[in-house]
Amino acid sequence: MRPPLVNTSPMMTRINVTPIIDVALVLVIILLITAPMLSVADLEVELPAAHSRDVEDEGFISITLSTSGEIAIDELVLGGVEQIQSALAERIAQQDGGKALVVVRADAELSHAFVRRVMEEARLGGATQLGIATRQKGGGRS
Repeated sequence: MRPPLVNTSPMMTRINVTPIIDVALVLVIILLITAPMLSVADLEVELPAAHSRDVEDEGFISITLSTSGEIAIDELVLGGVEQIQSALAERIAQQDGGKALVVVRADAELSHAFVRRVMEEARLGGATQLGIATRQKGGGRS
């Protein structure tokens, strides 16, 4: 017996999307690879060497400012901003070489003007390297 001339198999009514997905994923991969190359200018630049400072290894002086206006240099509590210069000059002289990192630990509630005034007094007291302590994301109060 001969097979019928008409195809009796069911007709395919859906579109095969597998090749379309494959092409789309390849295009996404190409985009992810080429996008960073397009964003950098093609200029010759000599970047400076990174110099990180490990505060635990080097001596540092801490100026702590509370919300109530109290000021402390390391463990010495001061009476006011005007005492920072003399107390800090004394403390810097005790450090090796007189080049100590001075870290200002100010409460987040304090005004920027007050912190700036304290940093100016610290600079007049002999601080050549000033830093501001910040909290890492997810960290608590220190």
